[in-house]
Amino acid sequence: MPDAPLPREELRATIEARRDLGPEYEAALTDAFLDRIEATIAQRVKAEADSRLPDTRHTAWVEQQERKRALGMALGSLGIALPLTGAAGATGGMPGMIVAWAGIVAVNMAYAFGRRRRG
Repeated sequence: MPDAPLPREELRATIEARRDLGPEYEAALTDAFLDRIEATIAQRVKAEADSRLPDTRHTAWVEQQERKRALGMALGSLGIALPLTGAAGATGGMPGMIVAWAGIVAVNMAYAFGRRRRG
């Protein structure tokens, strides 16, 4: 908060002004003092709320990056699955293909569960 005087200093200044100006200005001085206190409290509450709430631009950027990673994972899985299936089928037959696809499914499931736990 930028250089706001302490409420005690404000109160002292208000009391001094009341002494100088007289009791006819007491209501106006009191209202001005209370308005200043309310404004100070509102600034502090807003600053605290802003510090705890996420920045919407950052949140949108993080979501966009997550979508890019998910697309990369899907395309990478397909790109690896095709040659891996061919190699596993040629050398290990059907059991080799099952093992290869089980590994691909396990990697994708681990990625999906990791995303769910982070989100």
